[in-house]
Amino acid sequence: MKSSAGLHFKTYLLIFLMVMFGPLGNVLLGKGMKRIGAVSIGTPAGALDLLSRILTSGTIWLGIASLITFFAAYMLVLSWADYSYVQPASSVAYGMVALLAHFMLREVVTPMRWMGVLLICLGVLVVGHTPPRTTEPS
Repeated sequence: MKSSAGLHFKTYLLIFLMVMFGPLGNVLLGKGMKRIGAVSIGTPAGALDLLSRILTSGTIWLGIASLITFFAAYMLVLSWADYSYVQPASSVAYGMVALLAHFMLREVVTPMRWMGVLLICLGVLVVGHTPPRTTEPS
């Protein structure tokens, strides 16, 4: 199987976008929902109030936009690269999750968690040294 530099570049670019925008979207949604507070939908009026607070939250809308960007990049990269390459390679996003949780959400990330994230990222390096596509395009 021939490997082209163009295929590698666009695959790496889209995986980079996935790694950046997936965790960012999730963190922004989490931050937005924490600002809204505990959810209690006991009455229709309570449900409408909650929906109103969600729909007027800029943080939640930024999270949704980030996740749409992630999803578009994910669909595109899967159109030419093997799933068995894309999924492990995009797992470096776990490192981004830990960084964003630490810096944006002010969460404490224990040394044991950092070691786990490092182990995942090392596995990503191994996968990254394999070809993105092992099957012939249909």
